[in-house]
Amino acid sequence: MAEIKETIQKQESKTSDSPERTRSGKVFIPASDIIETANEIYVVADMPGVNEKSIDVTLENNQLTIQGLIQLDVPENHRLMYKEYDVGDFYRSFTISDTIDRDKIQASYKNGVLRLTLPKAEKLKPRQISVNIE
Repeated sequence: MAEIKETIQKQESKTSDSPERTRSGKVFIPASDIIETANEIYVVADMPGVNEKSIDVTLENNQLTIQGLIQLDVPENHRLMYKEYDVGDFYRSFTISDTIDRDKIQASYKNGVLRLTLPKAEKLKPRQISVNIE
């Protein structure tokens, strides 16, 4: 568990740390799971209602940022009379360390779930050391 904390540190959106928004409306921090295996770290983020074309995943310096924009679908010549759930964009940022191979990061999106695969650098992957018998 301590290794996960060293590899990825959750950065919650704060007014002073997040970029200034040019869109009005609510912004949600997507609920995310972080899963570690011997070779990779997976980040699974729930972003329901996001159009796959409006997802932006960026890596700048040590900040891995995910963003998904929501467009409320109200048919033309109609107006929204009543709404029971909140709709808003998604934004979350993670700090990653040098243990991640940045060139091999992959992202996929299906059914409202964004999945990021962060491969560990070769030097950090566990390896079997053979024992020579003399």
